Amino acid sequence: MSKFIQEFKDFAVKGNMIDMAVGIIIGGAFGKIVTSLVNDIIMPPIGWLVGDMNFSDLSVVLRDAKLDEAGNEVAAAITLNYGNFIQVILDFLIVALCIFFVIKAINRLKNGVGKKKEEEAAAPAPEPEPTKEEKLLTEIRDILKNK
Repeated sequence: MSKFIQEFKDFAVKGNMIDMAVGIIIGGAFGKIVTSLVNDIIMPPIGWLVGDMNFSDLSVVLRDAKLDEAGNEVAAAITLNYGNFIQVILDFLIVALCIFFVIKAINRLKNGVGKKKEEEAAAPAPEPEPTKEEKLLTEIRDILKNK
């Protein structure tokens, strides 16, 4: 049992695991910021441009609400809320775009801004000239082939 606990402890306190946890927490907060950006900043002007439409209210009613004789709702309406789906797609696209830019910036910093990789900049070295011994052995080989 103590070996299991030690293995779990080693796993839980690895640097990669802590980095991942921090990334998940920051990602969750970033997701809320993007959701607010889409819902509160981007979608209202788009809705205004298409005629004062609120995209989150867009839906298709599959079944109307059922009411009793007194007018009270007995069963809720069943709807497909495609407007909300449109907003979630916009959230995703904005998050993906931001992550793309962050990774691009990290790669640029990692590789050095404006520098070419050494492998690309360095030309392949020319083959060295054969030594005197190699030339002599080649001549001997050629003479033996001709006999």
